[in-house]
Amino acid sequence: MTMIVFWTFILLGLLAIGGYFMFRKFLKSLPKEDGKSDLDWEKYYIEKTLHLWEEPEKEFLEELVMPVPELFRDVARQKIAGKIGELALQKKENRITRDTLIQGYIIATPKRDHRFLKKKLKEKGIPIKAYDSYFQLSPEGYRNRTNLLKKKEASK
Repeated sequence: MTMIVFWTFILLGLLAIGGYFMFRKFLKSLPKEDGKSDLDWEKYYIEKTLHLWEEPEKEFLEELVMPVPELFRDVARQKIAGKIGELALQKKENRITRDTLIQGYIIATPKRDHRFLKKKLKEKGIPIKAYDSYFQLSPEGYRNRTNLLKKKEASK
């Protein structure tokens, strides 16, 4: 009897966890005001900037997503690469730079992952000071910063 109760709680817990992640994916696939979903925009930016990626930057991105569990790594890579592509297009770059890659990673990842990035940057000898403003911003602040970048580019 206790075994049945135990397995019931385990199965309910696993179903709840799976349902949570499926619901998050469902929300990301819903179209926004512009008619495209977050997933559509990620794919758009990746396709538009695919030719801008060089091998060292691809390898560095792979290093950065390595701690993500393998089950979620593709999703994380797509989200981060989409944000990097968006930044590269906003800056009108002719190739993805390490600076843009790091900025995109910071913007696309939750704050709890920033500790890993800081450690990785120290290992690579890349100064963290240049990215302090990105680390300090909240996700809402990132959107405001992106809007400021767009306005700045439009005024040139």
